[in-house]
Amino acid sequence: MRITKKPFGKTDGQDVYLYTLVNSNGMKAEITNYGGIIVSIFTPDRDGNLKDITLGFDTLEEYTGIHPFFGAIIGRHANRLEDASFTLNGVFYRLNPNEGRNQLHGGLTGFDKRVWSGEIVGESGQESLRLTYLSPDMEENYPGNLDVTVTYTLNDRNELVIDYHAVSDKDTVVNLTNHAYFNLSGHDYGTIYNHQLMINARRFTPISSEWLPTGEIRDVAGTPFDFTSMKSIGKGLLECMDDEQMKFGCGYDHNFVLDVSGKEPEKAAELYDPQSGRLMEVYTTKPGVQFYSGNHVNVKGKGGTYYGKHSGLCLETQYFPNSMKHTHFPSPILRAGDVYHHITIYKFGAR
Repeated sequence: MRITKKPFGKTDGQDVYLYTLVNSNGMKAEITNYGGIIVSIFTPDRDGNLKDITLGFDTLEEYTGIHPFFGAIIGRHANRLEDASFTLNGVFYRLNPNEGRNQLHGGLTGFDKRVWSGEIVGESGQESLRLTYLSPDMEENYPGNLDVTVTYTLNDRNELVIDYHAVSDKDTVVNLTNHAYFNLSGHDYGTIYNHQLMINARRFTPISSEWLPTGEIRDVAGTPFDFTSMKSIGKGLLECMDDEQMKFGCGYDHNFVLDVSGKEPEKAAELYDPQSGRLMEVYTTKPGVQFYSGNHVNVKGKGGTYYGKHSGLCLETQYFPNSMKHTHFPSPILRAGDVYHHITIYKFGAR
């Protein structure tokens, strides 16, 4: 695999680049060091035709504006924190709210809006893109100087591997993910109603009307959230909106409790598009995955394409949302000097 680099613009006086990762099968991913954003992923359909299957923009200026976190690295804490606050070691931390009284995806200026340092690393024909960012103590009011490294690798098995690594000099809270929106028919196709999904989870975390997990862990059996075997996404979005949880989420916007050990990357989900034959498998070491069906997307994207509701979906591997309020959830606390290390893999194929 080889990586090339070209200018993508400037923001706040800082140079931003677009890195193109290509493997021996012709698959391609474009990633920028602004927010670590996955700008595009080109994968073949069952007939070998390449198509970009991620929602996004053509220019840096569009990414620096308001958008639904297209393709970005999310941190320090992915998803929602109730009351934009938490208590750690008896100290109360008031964060910056950016969704009503709560905080979403790291606050007003999260990792998705930072310029990361980029470096092409590797040898023996296998190059990776290494992005680094030092989040200073009390940035967005999170404690500790947090040294973060996110490495993207596109290998010849058609796997886009995202390796997350972080160390802090103070006890802090860390929960990193990527917020790519996928439409396996192509970013400009329309909705994802025809997609079929499997999530390796027998339980999920119900939410309140503010999209916050209530602390309950509920079985998916007998609910629209049962994706233990492949089933149509459109069926739930078009036929099950009377379900209270679907109403609260305005569709799917829920964390699923994965049936994985967390020691090595294990399959969390599988997404299939019968029309193109494209297939995406998700593997992770994280305990949860957020399935978001793009319920609030409303923006003009690449090539002037209008992205509306349900134009793409996210499978965000994560610690559970609101886990600082519910101590029986897996903890996102990172102790000083300890290493935060998680891996997520998006593997692509066709049949």
